[in-house]
Amino acid sequence: MKNAVPNSITIISLILSSWAIVLTFESNLDLAAHLLIICCVCDFLDGFAARLLKVNNPIGAQLDSLVDMIAFGLAPALLLFQFTKNLQAENPIQILTDYPWLFYITFLIPILSAFRLAKFNIDTRQTKSFIGLAVPAHATFYIFAVIVYLHPDLPKLIDVNHILIPIFSNPLLMLGISVLLSFMLIAEIPMFSLKVKNLKWSENQTPLTFLFILITLSVLINIAAFPLIILLYIIWSIIAKYTSKTKTV
Repeated sequence: MKNAVPNSITIISLILSSWAIVLTFESNLDLAAHLLIICCVCDFLDGFAARLLKVNNPIGAQLDSLVDMIAFGLAPALLLFQFTKNLQAENPIQILTDYPWLFYITFLIPILSAFRLAKFNIDTRQTKSFIGLAVPAHATFYIFAVIVYLHPDLPKLIDVNHILIPIFSNPLLMLGISVLLSFMLIAEIPMFSLKVKNLKWSENQTPLTFLFILITLSVLINIAAFPLIILLYIIWSIIAKYTSKTKTV
């Protein structure tokens, strides 16, 4: 019976992400992106519920991985595909007009997400941390980039729109960023888990520090904090990797 709780949360994520895909085809990108945010919350809650209830269900683990492929692999790829197509229609860029197949670069997202999830399922090194960018964190960048673009007038203490909007509104740049971030999924770079296992500071210093940074940025720049925190997470991990190598040498 306990297994039903985290599995039900996972199924909710599947339903919402499937709905988001339908909305994306209907060009309702705003609602689609917001549904995928709820999927991110569900991804945290199903794991939290499993730990809280002390559930160790192999079916649940496989179900979570399969749903992640839809919610954070396929759905955000289609969201980005439609988003960049819409941007191109508003302000055409010549190279994308000449080579429209470049929009299909977004297919790298589900392809490399599939490899990332398959690798995670069999890689014994990733029990407490990650090797490569986690699929939900990767999807978060695109989801919030779309929302930031669609809602530029949200209240904020520090206005960063003059920096972010030119990036998020450029379809060529967004496609290029998607290539770089997608390959981070399979990069051999250690990345700490952002999931807080309990409330003990000694066991959660890094994720709690990141949570504090996220809350601070959210107060200052609203939802623009989320795509920025993903970039900070990647940069932090890369610096930590090469700093540790230097220390070892």
